[in-house]
Amino acid sequence: MTVPTAAARSLVTGAYDTHVHVAPDVMDRRIDDLDLAHRCKAVGLSGFVLKSHYVPTAERAAVVRKAVPGVDVLGAITLNGSMGGMNPAAVEIAGRLGARIVWMPTVDSRNQRTSTANDLPGAKPAMWGALQADLHAQGIVPDVVEVVNDDGEVLDQVRRVLRVVARHDMVLATGHLAAAEIVAVVIAAREEGVRRIVVTHPEFTSQRLPVAEQRRLAGMGALLERCFTTPHTGKVLWDDLFATIRAIGPEHSILSSDLGQPFNPPVEDGLALFADRLLTAGFTEDEIHTMAVINSRFVAVP
Repeated sequence: MTVPTAAARSLVTGAYDTHVHVAPDVMDRRIDDLDLAHRCKAVGLSGFVLKSHYVPTAERAAVVRKAVPGVDVLGAITLNGSMGGMNPAAVEIAGRLGARIVWMPTVDSRNQRTSTANDLPGAKPAMWGALQADLHAQGIVPDVVEVVNDDGEVLDQVRRVLRVVARHDMVLATGHLAAAEIVAVVIAAREEGVRRIVVTHPEFTSQRLPVAEQRRLAGMGALLERCFTTPHTGKVLWDDLFATIRAIGPEHSILSSDLGQPFNPPVEDGLALFADRLLTAGFTEDEIHTMAVINSRFVAVP
């Protein structure tokens, strides 16, 4: 197992990992939230955001913060079928509980449900795929969570959610939406007063946003999320990811790990391992610090 260098550890000190998948969860994870909090404290990370495709995590985060003082563990909600889809009430309750990020639908988005894109040869599949297949085999198939109408206009229910996000000053993340949906939702979010927007792993298999679209979104003030797992599991080539970051500009990117899978590296190592890769590729220390620390704190700290 590769161990991050001391230089990389130093570069990401004070960062938040804004996208982790840890236990308790409905699938196997390599670590739970309490143990991860202790490990993050030991390596100098300020905190992390608990991501689940199926359940809200703000209550868990509050318990972990009390159990492990000094690590800012944050909750979130993802608007898939198990949350009632595009559900303003669920977002309001999450906001009152202190949730930090609201993800647009992921596994139940139209884009993810209908995607025919293939992973690169040898890529490891996402773990939620097996759970989704099992649910569908049992006839438990939530409705697709729509975000736009047939004319590409953002639905009123989405705008109601965006107004809740804005009122609680939460962060909007775009989930597994398609490029055109992402652009429409980001425009609507700005119109509704949302201040912080993250475009979720635009290199992921079912998304693969072109550079031109990423530039357009960056121009609207959105941060483009670069997840360690996307290249680490072979869904995009490292060199292609580096080229995209350079084309958009490091100041418009945010690093996260998206780790927690049993077969992947330790979650607390993800940002530092990413930093080592970026250093080797010729990115400067200032560029890496901006992506890992400054931009993650802009997202995580109100």
